[in-house]
Amino acid sequence: MEPIYLFDIAAKKANWLAVRQNAVAQNVANANTPRYGAVDVEPFDAIVRKTTLSVAATSPNHITTTPAETMTAKQRKGESWSVVHSGNSVSLEQEMLKAGDISRNYSLMTNLVKSFHRMMMTAVKS
Repeated sequence: MEPIYLFDIAAKKANWLAVRQNAVAQNVANANTPRYGAVDVEPFDAIVRKTTLSVAATSPNHITTTPAETMTAKQRKGESWSVVHSGNSVSLEQEMLKAGDISRNYSLMTNLVKSFHRMMMTAVKS
């Protein structure tokens, strides 16, 4: 089993957010292009599920769970893109919602990295 590197996961999430922001920017830039189909990237949680990360029980006192005990939830299907007469499927409202979501997630990741850094610096100074 490999250790989990929190800074590495945060960096991968930040990279994924940059790729998603690029896709949203392309959609907005081509909002009036005939026959342009809106694009989006695969959700980050789906990418994480494909990796083999697991929680390590380094002490016999740690609580462990089996896969049957973990909660699972089905993803809801997103609203379908409306296609206009020109064949364009970009909805500016949905793209702006995505851009806001990207901004919030990037701020969260930045704050988490700052917190990890402060925690490590406190541990080193002690």
